[in-house]
Amino acid sequence: MNKESKEFLGTLLDFLPSTDDAYRKLIAYYGEVLETVIIEDIFMPEIIKLLSEERNITLLERIFKYFEEVSNDEDPYLKNIFSITVLETLGNDRSILGTAHKYMGTKTIQLQIEADRALGRI
Repeated sequence: MNKESKEFLGTLLDFLPSTDDAYRKLIAYYGEVLETVIIEDIFMPEIIKLLSEERNITLLERIFKYFEEVSNDEDPYLKNIFSITVLETLGNDRSILGTAHKYMGTKTIQLQIEADRALGRI
């Protein structure tokens, strides 16, 4: 895990403080920080829930503004982790993805399309 991905996880914890306990338990269980597992199993279910309910618009806007920053980051490791976890998970459900597109920036949309292509979805 590099500095940027550590900051990414910390920022997601800041956005989703209710995940802190599950985050710490997962690290204790595995004895290390498994970024993809944490993002897919801890953070993404919460983000998908926010998208499906579409009640906390301000939080969604803040999260996706941050995702646009990540999408424009120069660090290839961070962008890869982001693409194979966040963007691939969002692409699993076309309805959720449609809602997410309302909040995504240009670069995030581009990376999500690339993630779908890499998986053969499009």
